[in-house]
Amino acid sequence: MSNGRIVVGTCSWADRGFVADWYPPGLAPRDRLPYYAQRFEIVEVDSSFYALPEVATVARWARVTPPGFTFDFKVHRALSRHATSLDALPPDLRPSVRVSARGRVILDAGLEREMAQRTLEAVEPLRAAGKLGALLLQLSPSFEPVEHRLTELEPLLEALAPLPVAVELRRRAWLAGERAAETLRWYEEVGAAFVCVDTPPSDDPIVLPNLDAVTRDDFAYFRAHGRNVKGFVHGRSVEERFGYSYGEAELREIAGRAHELAATAALVRMHFNNNRGADAPVAARRLREMLGQDPGPAAVEVQGRLV
Repeated sequence: MSNGRIVVGTCSWADRGFVADWYPPGLAPRDRLPYYAQRFEIVEVDSSFYALPEVATVARWARVTPPGFTFDFKVHRALSRHATSLDALPPDLRPSVRVSARGRVILDAGLEREMAQRTLEAVEPLRAAGKLGALLLQLSPSFEPVEHRLTELEPLLEALAPLPVAVELRRRAWLAGERAAETLRWYEEVGAAFVCVDTPPSDDPIVLPNLDAVTRDDFAYFRAHGRNVKGFVHGRSVEERFGYSYGEAELREIAGRAHELAATAALVRMHFNNNRGADAPVAARRLREMLGQDPGPAAVEVQGRLV
């Protein structure tokens, strides 16, 4: 039986398809976040993966959302070990950063510390307003256990402290066989939240198993990526990889997983990342209904449903 609270939202409120298919026609861009926040209690900031937002922008996010609304903040791609071009970094850092022969940023200890500090500065308005949930470190699929160790992430976690960090693995081998227990033990030791996922049924190396684990007592973190096997493994765009419409039975299954996590964690933070058109907000609102939560005011009619 659930004891913890479950909150549900989506990965971004400004995804291209999301904007086209979910918000009322003519809604001004500045009004999208307040509109979203009338219907959900949390959101995951996705744009911060590509570029750190201005502090003034983040302060506005805090101002235009109601009390109790919280943001999970996706850490910049350079820190999560993704290939990063120089123009993705703050302009004043670029002259001193080393790059590879292919023009990719080389993440060294100095750059990691500086980007971590700037992340803390960027999210400070949310923290000060009591609206910051967790930082999400979504690792690159290239971060795998043959050439890497989870301990490599510890200086970054220390630099981001005391803010809570949820770490999403993107390589199945971290959770294979006996290594799974070792992996989860590392999460507990460093105080990171293991990111539970809903993914397509596949044994592909970049598709994680649907393993649910609570590695912090205060919160668990869950991301639903859809179940489009072909798109997830071979797709090139966000829409191709994550576009998926969850059915009722699948959402009931996810609701059951949420309750299981809530039996251990004080709070379960759930985000739908099945980003194609309005698929994510439709699924998130329906899950809220299944959990006995008020889905908020209706939006517009999408695919025969009010969302």
